[in-house]
Amino acid sequence: MSAGTTGLDLDAPKPDAKEPNPVIRFLKGAELLGQCAVNPGETIVDHAEACGIRLPTNCTSGTCGTCMVSLILGEVPLPETLPPGLDDFLVEEGARLGCIGLPVGDVDIDIRPPI
Repeated sequence: MSAGTTGLDLDAPKPDAKEPNPVIRFLKGAELLGQCAVNPGETIVDHAEACGIRLPTNCTSGTCGTCMVSLILGEVPLPETLPPGLDDFLVEEGARLGCIGLPVGDVDIDIRPPI
């Protein structure tokens, strides 16, 4: 062993270290309205309610687009076939439907639709 080597792997993960829980953050422009832990299987609307934020909803099935929000950061997968409340242009602009969108990992949502 050289003088500077201790034999310890400093880059190895610590056995006690836990991965931080993913967080969903709700913004209105640059203003942070609230945040909470991501609960798998819960929609954006469910998470918003847990943060004390009311997102408008109507059909709760992705048909009307009332709950449209903007995905700023992170992943909210889209269904294989886009529901009537979304189209390709809106998706390219970051639109997601809060009533059916299931966040994965850390996600930032602007409660305003992209247009």
